[in-house]
Amino acid sequence: MITVSHLSKRFANNEVLKEINLNIEQGEVVAIIGPSGSGKSTLLRCLNLLEKPNTGTIQIGTAMLDAKHYSNKEETHLRKQSAMVFQHYNLFKNKTALENITYPLIVGQKIDKKEAKQLGLSLLERVGMLPYATQYPITLSGGQQQRVAIARALAVRPKVLLFDEPTSALDPERVHEVLQVMLQLAKEHITMIIVTHEMEFAKYVADRVIFMADGVIVEQGPAKSIIDNPQNEITQRFLRQLTDEIDFEI
Repeated sequence: MITVSHLSKRFANNEVLKEINLNIEQGEVVAIIGPSGSGKSTLLRCLNLLEKPNTGTIQIGTAMLDAKHYSNKEETHLRKQSAMVFQHYNLFKNKTALENITYPLIVGQKIDKKEAKQLGLSLLERVGMLPYATQYPITLSGGQQQRVAIARALAVRPKVLLFDEPTSALDPERVHEVLQVMLQLAKEHITMIIVTHEMEFAKYVADRVIFMADGVIVEQGPAKSIIDNPQNEITQRFLRQLTDEIDFEI
């Protein structure tokens, strides 16, 4: 359902993505892991053109785009295939939880206000946030805001949900509530690509784990096998660093 071919991205002289090739099936949950600066988030942002790749092709569903030359129509069509859930929620501060969902539907998709409200309420219920429909983001915890952001992403009925480290800005006690919603989405066979540092979540929820380093895909395979028994030395070293106890003296 998603095909990425020879995708590259440079920032000045820094090549952040180097000839990435990737295929993702409909309903598949793919977790992307790797050290900071490996290109994980950039890859995600290239898929919906928040970052414009320099070379390569991206296909999501029926939308296909060649990075070197594409029209505004092709760009719009590709962007409509996905929805992003950001690390810092990106909610409208001056709108309620419900309005954060309905506003893009009414303004961007010209959906009737009544219909948008019904959809918004049903999605808030789906992520366990219906009692907070009339509250503003400032009154919500980080985990609650992120659940509203997930509902907003679902509202546009995307072919794929893109999650860019959705729990990294949360207090530890709030991480679980967001991961539970994502687990439920995985059970519903919604296609998801998740950049994450939550290894246990990736291991048990993702169908496949991709390990990236220095702008390339180093290793990929079934989630449990990659995390429990990585074959590449770089992957082994990265996962070992996450589990090793820090030895220090004061």
